[in-house]
Amino acid sequence: VNLETVSRLKPAWSVDLDTYRGQEATPIVVDGVAYVTTAWSKVYAVNAKTGQVLWQHDPKVPGPHAAKNCCDVVNRGAAVYRGKVYVATFDGRLVALDAANGQVVWSQATFDPDSMHAISGAPRVGGGLVYIGNSGGEFGGRGYVSAYDADTGKLAWRFFTVPGEPGKPDGAASESVAESVEAVA
Repeated sequence: VNLETVSRLKPAWSVDLDTYRGQEATPIVVDGVAYVTTAWSKVYAVNAKTGQVLWQHDPKVPGPHAAKNCCDVVNRGAAVYRGKVYVATFDGRLVALDAANGQVVWSQATFDPDSMHAISGAPRVGGGLVYIGNSGGEFGGRGYVSAYDADTGKLAWRFFTVPGEPGKPDGAASESVAESVEAVA
């Protein structure tokens, strides 16, 4: 480590976020733009060189949803893929935003809003699909991972990580796996 170089480091810019709630996201930088999520599933696009906020998206998560997670209304990040920014909202929506202007391209509910599920994790994208899970096991929610078409938001498949009621089909990709485990048992 060159201490002379380190001693010259200083902040180039900063951005004030509109909340003092938990901040747990890692920014993603693509083509000179830093995309970062904040509490309540808000998204900022920031010029990574100057710190200028280019756009901001607020999905307006209803306040009562804060009771559906143990650890505040945090959001752990977004994914960027083929000109879109994907964010999962605390109240269970998966949203695709136009990376250039923050406009909603599509929005898809990933669970029943009356359930005790929430989403604080970052989506992942690959092979034309956006992958997202949920939380809520501590409140009796049945966990699963879903994949959505990155262009349209249409559900491609769902895989339950927690078994369902025996003999009651759920039509998910995990069903055949559960049946094979039951057959072995």
